[in-house]
Amino acid sequence: MGLDENQYLPRHASYDLKKLRGKQWVYKIGKSRRYEPDPDGLKAMTALLILREKIVKPVLAGAGNLKPGPKPKQRSELDIQYGKVQTEMRSLFHILGLAV
Repeated sequence: MGLDENQYLPRHASYDLKKLRGKQWVYKIGKSRRYEPDPDGLKAMTALLILREKIVKPVLAGAGNLKPGPKPKQRSELDIQYGKVQTEMRSLFHILGLAV
């Protein structure tokens, strides 16, 4: 979250646990103060982390500016789709008035 351990207070942890419990991604172990992830919740958290780190951040980072120069002669289907997403993101930024 961008906070160091001195800034992450018990109220932050309480809020985060409430959110995770509300989504049924973690559950309390008996009457203790300990929590355990639900297997499906763990899959969902992992999927969201990968989506954010491997897809959303790179697309947003590359959508702001065009890279000059020739495109490679042989591009994979993934490269082509990634380029389309970046182009659409540039259009969306322009419509929203966020164009760089």
